[in-house]
Amino acid sequence: MSFNIQPNNLKSDLIFLKPLQETDFDKLFEIASDPILWEQHPNKFRYKKEEFTTFFKGAILSKGAFIVFDAMTNEVVGCSRYYDYNHEENTILIGYTFIGRKYWGKGYNESLKNTMANYIFQYVSSIYFHVGNQNFRSQKAIEKFGAQKVGEKEVEYYGETSKLNYIYKINKI
Repeated sequence: MSFNIQPNNLKSDLIFLKPLQETDFDKLFEIASDPILWEQHPNKFRYKKEEFTTFFKGAILSKGAFIVFDAMTNEVVGCSRYYDYNHEENTILIGYTFIGRKYWGKGYNESLKNTMANYIFQYVSSIYFHVGNQNFRSQKAIEKFGAQKVGEKEVEYYGETSKLNYIYKINKI
């Protein structure tokens, strides 16, 4: 890979991203401890500290994860990451995204996806997304973003059992 999947300068008018650090656990768990965030997610218990700890460890090990902040208030909005770069196909995944309910429906998710896509499309031709088959909010959001459903796959999230996910794809324009 000839590019950085965890750059320091990703930002928009609404948000900015910083590479996720071990010291971000408490700030991020404060957002993630809301059970409603996970009610449609394949792991409905990620709001529990033990489950979130596994998620967070996987995020740190990925070396592609970000903590997301509100650009005006510096409050933590959520988290996302790049992962599974495929050199042969020139593709990457964006996912493991969650955003605090306070920020739902206010353009933060769209801004996050656009910011990440604009950066990574300098290096790849397509982006994939794994979305839980029961995660209707995320399916609607990713379709609104312009991604097309291209398949289904059992996905094993770091340290968790596999669950059925829909595969979405968006190509560089």
